[in-house]
Amino acid sequence: MELELTAYFIICPLIFLAGFIDAIAGGGGLISIPAYLFAGLPPHFALGTNKLSSTIGTLIAAFRYYKNGFTDIAVCIPSALFALVGSFIGAQITLLINENVLQKTLLVLLPIIAVYILKNKNLTIIKNQFTRKKIFVYSSVISFIVGAYDGFFGPGTGTFLVIAFIGIAHINPRIAAGNAKIINLSSNIAGLSVFLYNGYVSVTLGLCAGIFSILGSYIGAGLAIKKGSNVIRYAILFVLSLLFVKMVWDMM
Repeated sequence: MELELTAYFIICPLIFLAGFIDAIAGGGGLISIPAYLFAGLPPHFALGTNKLSSTIGTLIAAFRYYKNGFTDIAVCIPSALFALVGSFIGAQITLLINENVLQKTLLVLLPIIAVYILKNKNLTIIKNQFTRKKIFVYSSVISFIVGAYDGFFGPGTGTFLVIAFIGIAHINPRIAAGNAKIINLSSNIAGLSVFLYNGYVSVTLGLCAGIFSILGSYIGAGLAIKKGSNVIRYAILFVLSLLFVKMVWDMM
């Protein structure tokens, strides 16, 4: 589909910001999808084109975390598979359950999660480190549950992965962020394939926006790697705030 040049000037800076935030704590879609819609793309094209640009940015962020030793591939691979299975099941559940129920539940849970993060100022790991087997099991279960949420509802998936990996699986914050990128990458590729097959991707715009997503993701991942848990904490709080506002807005 053809777009005016002004659409590129609207979308690209916001995609940079989305990539930056997403590389640190997930939740970039809360910025990028509204950007595409605001620029005039129909909903299906907005979702499909966003998948293209975000997949490119996520790939760069994941690579930078991996290159700097902040991913656990042995845990990521099975976790990504569990996330894909969960996403498929979640998508099927959407046909049976009204998503308003989940939306209202999250409106209650989000402030509680925010308080938890505020109290844990450094997002430090509990002293009793888990064994590799426990980390493997917890990560797989978390990925399955959050993957099901992604298939069922979606917003904030990457953020919830990071929070759960840190708080439940006792994974180092930077490795948690890196692992979440790997898992997000697998689900993004799956989603992008569907949109491409059905012709709902503006490839030219997606590739152009993808360049800005690369820049944002590269800088964001670098900041998280250098600054550690503090910058991840503040980014998570920012994304949770966006998610809360979005849900309230949708309900109104």
